[in-house]
Amino acid sequence: MSMRFPAKLRPARPVLVLVGLIWVVELVQQLSGHWINQTLGLEPRSLGGLIGIPAMPVLHAGIAHAAANTLPLLILGAMGLLVAPRRFVTASVAIVIVSGLGVWLFARGNAIHVGASGLVFGWAAFLIALGVLERSWRALAGAGVVVLLYGGMFWGVLPKTGTSISWEAHLFGAAAGAATAWLATRRR
Repeated sequence: MSMRFPAKLRPARPVLVLVGLIWVVELVQQLSGHWINQTLGLEPRSLGGLIGIPAMPVLHAGIAHAAANTLPLLILGAMGLLVAPRRFVTASVAIVIVSGLGVWLFARGNAIHVGASGLVFGWAAFLIALGVLERSWRALAGAGVVVLLYGGMFWGVLPKTGTSISWEAHLFGAAAGAATAWLATRRR
């Protein structure tokens, strides 16, 4: 049985499905004691941790963590779909894979990394870099809105000690987003 979206919401389907999946997984996590994070979370430099690369964006450490990522995902996802509708899904997949590989290769060991914040930082950097590189009115407007709303979040790429926040996911997400924008504009 396929899920039907109203015609006006169809362009937003990828973002809405992602956010819905995050909340379904979080509900299961709440009911099961968060065992999914231990099984599917990204564990750096562990062969079994590779499954965490595609799984990380839908896994969260709790309701507050999922809620903290929901609004930025909805806003930045909508911006991405407006600014780069044909390239956004491909860019998103590239950001998840590249940032996940960066976390898997270089992040702190002895930790399970979960959450969509790498994708959030990736989308923000993608939209800003796209505006700088492409210079179309649409891309520049999108970059401006992202800087106004989320420009301060880039402090989150700096290393933090004594915290469970995966600043590495932020850093590699932002780098992957900027690189994806650069590659997208080079092809054009």
